[in-house]
Amino acid sequence: AQLVDSGGGMVQPGGSLRLSCAVSGFNLWAYDMSWVRQVPGKDSEWVASINFRGDETHYADFVKGRFTISRDEAKKMVYLQMNNLKPEDTALYSCARVPYDSTWYAEKYDVRGQGTQDTVSS
Repeated sequence: AQLVDSGGGMVQPGGSLRLSCAVSGFNLWAYDMSWVRQVPGKDSEWVASINFRGDETHYADFVKGRFTISRDEAKKMVYLQMNNLKPEDTALYSCARVPYDSTWYAEKYDVRGQGTQDTVSS
């Protein structure tokens, strides 16, 4: 099982980025998926989750109304659309698979992407 993250970059405050997570080695349709982020020196922070059917999403309060998580089973991709970015959103963002016997709110992951860096700065 592998997750490969892409789409990060440098953007000005108020800008947008779309992160992508390419899935391989397992059936995406069977798993809830999440995005997490990490800043050097701090613990990893949960950002958003989407259930295996794609009809239920959850967001951390600090991204609600600005970020949207989605999935495309046919393309085996998970996305994070990030709008109205703020400097405090600067972090390494990773896609993560929720274990089959767990749920999104447990914040436990058994597969994680390598991360893609998002820098928000003027």
